[in-house]
Amino acid sequence: MGRRWRPAYNDPVKNPPLIEAILLRRYKRFLADVIMPDGSQQTVHVPNTGSLLGCIREGSTCYLQDHGGTARKYRYSLFMVKPGRSLVCVDTVLPNRLVLEAARRQGIVELAGYHEYISEVPYGTGSRIDLLCRIHTRDMLERCWVEVKATTLVEDRVALFPDAVTARGRKHLAELEAMVGQGDRALQLFFIQRRDCDVFRPAAHIDAAYAEALHRAHAAGVEILALRGEPTKQGIRIGRPIPVEL
Repeated sequence: MGRRWRPAYNDPVKNPPLIEAILLRRYKRFLADVIMPDGSQQTVHVPNTGSLLGCIREGSTCYLQDHGGTARKYRYSLFMVKPGRSLVCVDTVLPNRLVLEAARRQGIVELAGYHEYISEVPYGTGSRIDLLCRIHTRDMLERCWVEVKATTLVEDRVALFPDAVTARGRKHLAELEAMVGQGDRALQLFFIQRRDCDVFRPAAHIDAAYAEALHRAHAAGVEILALRGEPTKQGIRIGRPIPVEL
């Protein structure tokens, strides 16, 4: 499109101070028990529908967000875990917000230069795209459909997605492929919520069908971007892209 820009992958997400706790166990997918700094035990919300493979370790350090003063059933939610030496953000809603805010500030090179950045736009078959980037004038319509996948699994410094079989993920890839077939851009963005990785690959040993679908979508023109996050005890920011190996 002939646009020029400067890289700016460091847009931060500002969070209230996190509370350090000890992770006891995760159960019923959306719940975990932790030991608070005062020694009491609390049940907290886990904002992640995935398996969190390799991220949940009994007795490890974790970090909580405090939602006190709201009508939420659980005052605290699990925000980061530390199963080893590296912090891992486990909030799957955060990447969509982070990518949207950074894109609107022209902070993601691959998405810079558009006039509009819109979230949750209906498309495909009963789906909503995480981000639609658009130039829409009387003489021009250019669109880029962006699907964001929160990624938490890392093995031997390789970031992997998915961490469990995902029919929904395959559906999203097919819908991105259809957008390319209509003449639009489409981008599958993997936001890796930890920094201990050097490359991204599809987790074919976990979901071979998803890996095949990603290959197929890429061959059809769907772009793939893997951004490494930089979590700290104060929050998380977007880091640099890492290579994608299919």
